[in-house]
Amino acid sequence: MALDQYYLLGRSGLRVSRIALGTMNFGTGGFHAAYGRTEAEVRPIFRAYLDAGGNFVDTADFYTAGESETILGKLIAEAGVRDRVVLTTKFTNSVDPADPNAGGNGRKHMIRALDASLRRLGTDHVDVFLLHTWDRITPVEEVVRTFDDLVRAGKIRYPGLSDVPSWYAARAQTLAEAHALAPMVNLQLPYSLVQREIETEHVPMGQTLGLGVTAWSPLAGGFLTGKYRDGGAGRLSDAPTWTERDRQLLEPLQAVADQLGVTMAQVAINWVATQPGIAAAIVGASSADQLGTSMAALDFEIPAELRAQLDEASAVPPTSVYRMFTPAYQNWIVSPELKIGDKPAGYAPPVRNW
Repeated sequence: MALDQYYLLGRSGLRVSRIALGTMNFGTGGFHAAYGRTEAEVRPIFRAYLDAGGNFVDTADFYTAGESETILGKLIAEAGVRDRVVLTTKFTNSVDPADPNAGGNGRKHMIRALDASLRRLGTDHVDVFLLHTWDRITPVEEVVRTFDDLVRAGKIRYPGLSDVPSWYAARAQTLAEAHALAPMVNLQLPYSLVQREIETEHVPMGQTLGLGVTAWSPLAGGFLTGKYRDGGAGRLSDAPTWTERDRQLLEPLQAVADQLGVTMAQVAINWVATQPGIAAAIVGASSADQLGTSMAALDFEIPAELRAQLDEASAVPPTSVYRMFTPAYQNWIVSPELKIGDKPAGYAPPVRNW
C-alpha cells in the first residue's frame, strides 16, 4: 500500500500522489457533521497516509464549517510536514448568508476566504487553491487575475478549478495563457464508473490545456463498494437515485474484483486513478484501516481484457452532436478507406526515473 510514485499535476512541475487524501470528514460541524470524525479519530488516518508516502491532501473552507482546515493544520504542524505535503483548499461557499459578498467567486470574497483558510490551516500559503463551484455570474477574467495576484503575493503556489463547465475552464486557461498569468493546473470533478460524463469534454479539455483532473467520489458515495445493492444512496445527501443500469454494473465489477482477489472498491478506485487525463483519485476514510485498503488499490493492475469489460458495462453512449465525434462517424465523414490518427503509438513515451 505504498504511495511511492508521484506524477506531475497538469502542466506544472508539482509532483503529487495518484491517491489524494480527502478530508471532508475531518471535524464534526456544519453540513458534513453526519459522517464527521473528531481530531483524535482522524489523526491515525492522516498519519497512515503520510507513512504510506502520500503527499496530496485536499480540504475546503466549507468542510465541517471550517473544522477540517483547523484540524488539518494542527495535524500537519504536529507531524512537521508542511513542506512535504501538497496542501489544497477551496473557496466559494458563503460564510455569512446576510452578506452578498461573503460567498461566490468575486475578488473580495476570494481574498477574504483565502486569508481565513490560511489562519485556520496555520500556514502562510497553500500549494493549490481552487475555485470550489462556478457561481454563474462572476466574470472569469476577475477570477483569473485574482488567482495571478495571489500567486505573485506568495499566498498560493498554483491555481485551479472545481466543478465548473468545461467551457469555463477552457476560457480561464486561455485567458491565463494569453496574458501570461498564472495558469490553472488542476480541475477537480466527480468521476467514477457510474458517472463518466466528464469524459465527453472536461477530460480532453484538461489534457489539451494542461489541467490535471482530480476525481472526487471515485466510489460514487460508497455505491461501488457494493454496500447499497438493495437500496440506499450512499453517504452523500445529494447522491443520485441509482438506476437499474447502475446496479447492473455491480455484477461485472464484482466479477473483476473476484478474479483479481481484491475488493470492488479497490477495482473502482484503480480504474479511476489510471484513466486517461486523471491526475489523482481523492479518497476519504473513516479509519486508518479503511484508508489502507483504498491506498492498496494501486498495488495491482487491471488487465486489458478485464478493463474492457468494465469500460463496456459503464460506457455512456454519446448523445446529440457528440455522436459526430465518435471514431465510427469520423471514419465515415473523413475516409472509410484510410486509417488516420493523431500520432503513432510510442510517439511520446512517458518520462520516468524508474
